[in-house]
Amino acid sequence: MGLIAYNGVDAAAFAANRHLGDDALGEWRAAMLRYLDPRPGLRLLDLGSGTGSWARAFRQWWPGVEVVAVEPSAAMRERAVFAPTLAGDAAAVPLADASVDAVWLSTVVHHIPDLAAAAREIRRVLRPGGPVLIRSVFAGRPEGVALFRYFPEAVAVLDRYPSAARVEEAFTGFTVVGFEPVPQVTAPSLREFTAGLRREAHTPLQLITDAAYAAGVARLRAAAETADGPVVDALDLLVLA
Repeated sequence: MGLIAYNGVDAAAFAANRHLGDDALGEWRAAMLRYLDPRPGLRLLDLGSGTGSWARAFRQWWPGVEVVAVEPSAAMRERAVFAPTLAGDAAAVPLADASVDAVWLSTVVHHIPDLAAAAREIRRVLRPGGPVLIRSVFAGRPEGVALFRYFPEAVAVLDRYPSAARVEEAFTGFTVVGFEPVPQVTAPSLREFTAGLRREAHTPLQLITDAAYAAGVARLRAAAETADGPVVDALDLLVLA
């Protein structure tokens, strides 16, 4: 997987900067429950689990659900807050055929080089009728994310991400059963968002020039002097089954 290859620096920044608070997680839990029945015994695959914050949340929310985490980056696995985390990726999931009831991918699809191959592998491990829940910022949809307002050059990076339509096309045999933006409190204030920003934690920021990054930081700092209220972003939830 990778527009970038997550090394130790990237993984440490991700762990420090990308774990959501309870308010944001609550919005995503409510959104997932519109498409997922977390009954006891259900087996949920967190594919591309990163440092494990989602897998940990799923285990806390739904104690009767078996959560399986799979992550390709050794640096991410070393920092995982969920255990065990298995080595593997979307093209080679280390699970048996028809062995999971649902699949979760959070900010992962833009790192998958062959979406069609990933779709076939997900189909292999997923039991018939199970949902695939994809949390992402898709190409052409930067409006809901504060980062792109202050780093407009990063929109060109987002344009390299797959669109929702491209993901749907790649997942041959699946049907879209849901597509909705989900609001989340990313930071309590723009000041705190600015203070905690780590370039290495955000793929679009890594792939712009140093000058564009510095200009964006200056915009953020200026805006943070007068901004009031939390930073609320909206990422999309695409659900296939």
